[in-house]
Amino acid sequence: MTNPSASRLLIVVNDPAFFLSHRLPVAVAAREAGWQVHIATAAGDAVGTIAEAGFPHHPIPLSRSGVHPLAELRSLFALWRLFRRIRPGLVHLVTAKPVLYGGIAARLAGVPAAVFAVSGLGFLVADGPGGRSALTRGFGRFLYRLAFRHRRGVAIIQHETDRQRLDGINARATRGTRCIPGSGVDLDAFDPSAPQDTTPLVVLPARMLRTKGVEVFAEAGRILRARGMNVRCALVGQVDTGNPDGLDEAALRALEDQGGVEWWGFSDDMPAVLGRAAIVCLPSFYGEGIPKTLIDAAAAGRAVVTTDWPGCRDAVVPNESALLVPPRDATALADALELLIADPDRRQAMGRRGRQLAEERYGIESVVAAHLAVYRELCSVGDRS
Repeated sequence: MTNPSASRLLIVVNDPAFFLSHRLPVAVAAREAGWQVHIATAAGDAVGTIAEAGFPHHPIPLSRSGVHPLAELRSLFALWRLFRRIRPGLVHLVTAKPVLYGGIAARLAGVPAAVFAVSGLGFLVADGPGGRSALTRGFGRFLYRLAFRHRRGVAIIQHETDRQRLDGINARATRGTRCIPGSGVDLDAFDPSAPQDTTPLVVLPARMLRTKGVEVFAEAGRILRARGMNVRCALVGQVDTGNPDGLDEAALRALEDQGGVEWWGFSDDMPAVLGRAAIVCLPSFYGEGIPKTLIDAAAAGRAVVTTDWPGCRDAVVPNESALLVPPRDATALADALELLIADPDRRQAMGRRGRQLAEERYGIESVVAAHLAVYRELCSVGDRS
């Protein structure tokens, strides 16, 4: 390449921990393929780990959920200034705000190509109960259309509902849309053998958000306890103080005090957590892509109970690797859990089907290869052998 910036890739993510858990393998593979890879995120404890991995890191003022107009304009300006300074040949924009503001900034800064990673459109553009106000939805749809007008852009979605939503609001990337099912998983990291605990353990691994179904899960745990079921139910995840939908520590301790559920806090060893679990539960009504919780559960060979909800139902094979229940319905959730708690043979059969699904669809190698193929399509950089 006569122009070094043409092979410079900038990955923009709001949360540095999310980059490490969801996009680090893509960044490593891109670097090995010949890209100069830079990372831009908001501040966070995980920034040091990004630097230790050998990636130049650029801090940006980007909140996950704030909507203060001046702060949002500051984020947009900071991205434009960063793009002008480092001159990437390609920006990979991950999650809503980087997609929206980064797409606009990339056009203004003259970035040659852009990838828009839409990991769950959710409430920003969706109608119906639980969505944003009509004004916010309308503005969000306008921003998606504006961002996607980049002259050389590809949108990556994780399931077909989001493709339909983008088409429905007339937000179409100029070079089309590709479906890549989630962030992938290292299959070798998970042991799909059956857990050894005699008391079945049901875990909900997620950020502690109401829309992840945390309170619904706790209520289902109380129902199971009232029915005399021999089961433990555990919440595994951290408090998300930056999200207005988050439950704080006091609220989580109160759920514990009500009985039926334990809160274990954050774990950085999900293979160990799922190795103890008999069932993985995600009663989400969040704006999901393909939830990593469900990908990990499949890799671990665990039966799943989740909601009949975009992203969740797309991540499983209903009635084969998972049972689906209506969102926000604690009684239906308890009924499904009770069915699997009482039937270990069915749990194990569903777990085997989940592992098969993970091997067919979610292996990290195939997910990384699909991302690099999009990069090559846009820029003809990488894999230079």
